[in-house]
Amino acid sequence: MAVPTLWRVVATALVLLGAGGGIAYQLWPEPPPEPKKQEPPRLMVAGEPVDTADDPVASALDLVRRYAKSDVSLELPGGGEPKRLTPASLGIEIDRVRLARLVQQALDPGTVLGRAALSQQQAAPQEGFAIPVPLRIDGARALEVLLAIKDDVDRPAVDAVVDLEKKALQPEQLGFRLDVYATLARLEAGLRRGQQTIPMVGETVTPRVVAAQLGHVTFDHVLGYFETTYSRAAKHRARTYNLRLAASRLDGTVLMPGEEFDFNGVVGPRDEANGYRVAPVIAQGELVDGIGGGTCQISGTLHGAAFFAGLDIVERAPHTRPSSYIKLGLDAAVAYPAINFRLRNNFPFPVVLHETVKNGKVRAEVLGPERDRTVTFFRRIDEVIPFEEEVRETDDLPKGVRVLSQRGVPGFKATVFRIVRDGAYAERTKRFNIYPPTTQIVKLGTGPKGEAPKKTDGSLEYVADEYLVVTQGPDIKSDEPEPGGGTIESRVPGKTGRRGWQKKEGMPVFEDEGEDGDDS
Repeated sequence: MAVPTLWRVVATALVLLGAGGGIAYQLWPEPPPEPKKQEPPRLMVAGEPVDTADDPVASALDLVRRYAKSDVSLELPGGGEPKRLTPASLGIEIDRVRLARLVQQALDPGTVLGRAALSQQQAAPQEGFAIPVPLRIDGARALEVLLAIKDDVDRPAVDAVVDLEKKALQPEQLGFRLDVYATLARLEAGLRRGQQTIPMVGETVTPRVVAAQLGHVTFDHVLGYFETTYSRAAKHRARTYNLRLAASRLDGTVLMPGEEFDFNGVVGPRDEANGYRVAPVIAQGELVDGIGGGTCQISGTLHGAAFFAGLDIVERAPHTRPSSYIKLGLDAAVAYPAINFRLRNNFPFPVVLHETVKNGKVRAEVLGPERDRTVTFFRRIDEVIPFEEEVRETDDLPKGVRVLSQRGVPGFKATVFRIVRDGAYAERTKRFNIYPPTTQIVKLGTGPKGEAPKKTDGSLEYVADEYLVVTQGPDIKSDEPEPGGGTIESRVPGKTGRRGWQKKEGMPVFEDEGEDGDDS
């Protein structure tokens, strides 16, 4: 018998003997239990378990590859259609060396990562220990993808406006602006965690005017109005379309006391993306085709209404040549984003801007509570600057044939006064206007003989009264009654207000006259 067994017998006998006398002895302790075999921790990559039984590194690499090919959703804050993309579209690369090292360390209880994995296994064995996904993103490609998403998800804030047709209030709409770089950082972090859904980062853009501010807006009285005409001919259809589009963008705009109206900011860019069409515009004094032609008539007509309403004109620029649709001194040129028209509501109450395009007339109104004031526009032409003539040879015309390509328009220097009478109080302001001369362009044929074209520039000699006074107010009686009062005009033609004055002044007038209008 082995010694330990003998001692075990003796020890047992002593215990039995001692039991009778109430004494117990244990001379040989029980051997410790054999330790249980430690199970490897449950590892997770991109939300999927790693097969640790065979080749855990290969299993983890396969999971990363599958994740890189799967769709990831970028979610907009506050809801909306998510944007789906694959990590591969971001130009990602898998860091295989780092992935192998992470898996090996997670399986080694002697490393920090291994102890963390074991601790996770003991605390929540079903969850598993998540290994970071070692992906490297191509920053330039990812930025390009996010910029394309930004173009799609960004939206401007829309102010609350008054629908003047329905006499109802249209509530505001919140805007959104994507933060590309913050979203890129969140995207990188989300991909390392193997997320399938990643929220984008952006900011909500609050409208300038919200419906709560407009609860007590009164718009039953016309404070000032102005009208211009436009051609309804088929050849001007694109221009008419632009007129209606631009007017619709500002119609119903509410200006709170002290608030400014920014034409370019409200109407927006005049380009194809915003729905504008090609129509004639003035560029460096010449009429050429351009996107958004006609928008200046909307700003000019609104300027006239604001002028006679007595609103503050903050920024206004005359055209580079006088326009036939509006009186010299009342126009307001705009060209996005360089040339703008801005006005300020200097009243202690809100006003509403109203502009319509129909039946050959553009009409702008400034609406608000009833107010008794009379406004006078006084214009004086101080100086006339003669235009020059330029002859351009072309072989598209028979030799010796002259065709007017662009009629010359003299330049003007004019002074404009505004007199606002409100009861016993009157205020006069003054501003100067300079319109540079427009060169007359004549095409001279150098080509072979043939039939000479009959079409020329088509515009008339420009005339403008040397002195012009226009008064508008509730007490003015005119032939056509208006809701905001009447308008009367007083004019002194002087040397610039009658046909033929340019020839008398020695300017190179082309004899063939056209069909369009002038300053009257």
